[in-house]
Amino acid sequence: MHPAIRERRQGLEALRARSVIATVELYEMIGRPAPAPGPLYKAVTKGNAWHIIEIATGKTKGFCFSHKAAMVFVDAMEAGAATKRGVLQ
Repeated sequence: MHPAIRERRQGLEALRARSVIATVELYEMIGRPAPAPGPLYKAVTKGNAWHIIEIATGKTKGFCFSHKAAMVFVDAMEAGAATKRGVLQ
């Protein structure tokens, strides 16, 4: 990997870690529990298909032709995201 890209990634990782620490400190200061993170994906019907959409970006990540299959797909995507974040549910 190019050194400039590596430095940028390390800087972004440090900023992300600091933002998590600052959020925890903020909720400790006001004496309230931190809010639980919301869902990352949602299923939306479009025509005869259910599109699985990433909420943060609005991009379609996949589609299914039944509601049940779409819900299984959403659950799988959420579980995959949780393992990447290190949060197993």
